[in-house]
Amino acid sequence: MTSPFDLNHQNNEIDSKIVVALERLSEAFRVLLWNESKLNALSPIQIQILIFLLFQPVEKCRVSYLAKEFNMSKPTISDSIKSLLEKGLIHKKSDPADSRSYIVSLTDSGRLTAIKSSDFTRSVENPVSSLDLQQKEIMLDGLLKIIHGLNLAGIITVQRMCFTCTHYRISDEGHYCKLLQTPLAYKELRMNCQEHEAVEIV
Repeated sequence: MTSPFDLNHQNNEIDSKIVVALERLSEAFRVLLWNESKLNALSPIQIQILIFLLFQPVEKCRVSYLAKEFNMSKPTISDSIKSLLEKGLIHKKSDPADSRSYIVSLTDSGRLTAIKSSDFTRSVENPVSSLDLQQKEIMLDGLLKIIHGLNLAGIITVQRMCFTCTHYRISDEGHYCKLLQTPLAYKELRMNCQEHEAVEIV
């Protein structure tokens, strides 16, 4: 199989160019996240956990869910949780629904750190904002389909996007949400929906 990193192949195949472009973007996110983590004397995954706790509902703030969200083992997430507890950035309390589990939440200090760190993607947002609406819609559509394909392949395990939701359907008129009972424009497609109900992958 020819690698997309083979320049002789890459320069003549648009698929390879797109794959390499996505790899470059992933590298940019790694650099930005690493820089943010160094500023706060935290690891990249600890920064990601704080941001997740800031914006996600309490029922998702458990070690088991965090492990799925970030495609990591429970022990790895537990180590990060322990470190964040020691730094006074999070609380944990028993889960009333499961005595063997616990719920994690931010302290005041953790909330301030999470709010500040959640802006680490600004350097990526700026060039995105310079695109016109049609370019953004085409890009969003393509990226959602790629992410959906990776989810179906089991590479990305947790998704709360329209394409993986039982409420979503595609019709002659386009995208449609059965829960909201309304058509969806491209810009209304969600990457992260609180009402998401996952379709079972057979």
